[in-house]
Amino acid sequence: MRGSGPRGAGLRRPTARTPASPAGCCCAPRRAPLWTCLVLCAALRTLLASPSSEVNLLDSRTVMGDLGWIAFPKNGWEEIGEVDENYAPIHTYQVCKVMEQNQNNWLLTSWISNEGASRIFIELKFTLRDCNSLPGGLGTCKETFNMYYFESDDANGRNIKENQYIKIDTIAADESFTELDLGDRVMKLNTEVRDVGPLSKKGFYLAFQDVGACIALVSVRVYYKKCPSIVRHLAVFPDTITGADSSQLLEVSGACVNHSVTDEPPKMHCSAEGEWLVPIGKCMCQAGYEEKNGTCQGKTLPVHLLGTSSLGSCICMSPMIMSK
Repeated sequence: MRGSGPRGAGLRRPTARTPASPAGCCCAPRRAPLWTCLVLCAALRTLLASPSSEVNLLDSRTVMGDLGWIAFPKNGWEEIGEVDENYAPIHTYQVCKVMEQNQNNWLLTSWISNEGASRIFIELKFTLRDCNSLPGGLGTCKETFNMYYFESDDANGRNIKENQYIKIDTIAADESFTELDLGDRVMKLNTEVRDVGPLSKKGFYLAFQDVGACIALVSVRVYYKKCPSIVRHLAVFPDTITGADSSQLLEVSGACVNHSVTDEPPKMHCSAEGEWLVPIGKCMCQAGYEEKNGTCQGKTLPVHLLGTSSLGSCICMSPMIMSK
């Protein structure tokens, strides 16, 4: 934050006795304040794969170039850029105006397409300083921040007023850090997930409002959930985006695999958590075919049932042979 925080806010450079950074972090005493270094290392440790039922719309940890986010006023949120051991960028935003009254610092994301999803999730990873560990800041220091969104079909329509944003929630930390944590090189990383829906437009913007806290926003991941394509009872069910309601079950019809038939189309239900539930009906292999590994394959019979053959001990029996 390059001096924007108060003395004792943890924005000091480590001494020569400070232990080395965790593996994979390239920040060093000569390059970054201790708080920043620990935050960036925490960001590296959170690079985990998303479950198959989740489709990322944005993951700030994996964006190679500029995020394109806007902070106002300019002396509020500040981007701290570093790179990991593979020289991939790490995007972290910090603000620590805890000694000044009436803070109103906004951070706006770029436009995010919802890709047809009507319910999206926002996962935040962040650190927050304990106000009690900041002498002199008890009257102005806060330990929460706010998150908002604004729906828009326009990818270039970010010039909107604060009062047009809809509040998602006030975000608080389960764990806040102190000067002692900095001394022990312990960074208490919080994870909070919120959902928004139903959405009716093509995309949206997110906004984060600081009102006087000491925060480091380590990562922002926006995603929706789907039920992945699956073959069940010889029926293919396609990728299905979950519904807008948290308790909604979407009924989906399946298509029989090749060489299988059914009297009634099989169905399954896609839950809000991306799970297939309540299967109804099934497909069956046509005459001359048998089920193997979710497909219908031609049956095989010993040669003595069809006469002698020099081609081997068994022969594939097609429907034409079966009908003779």
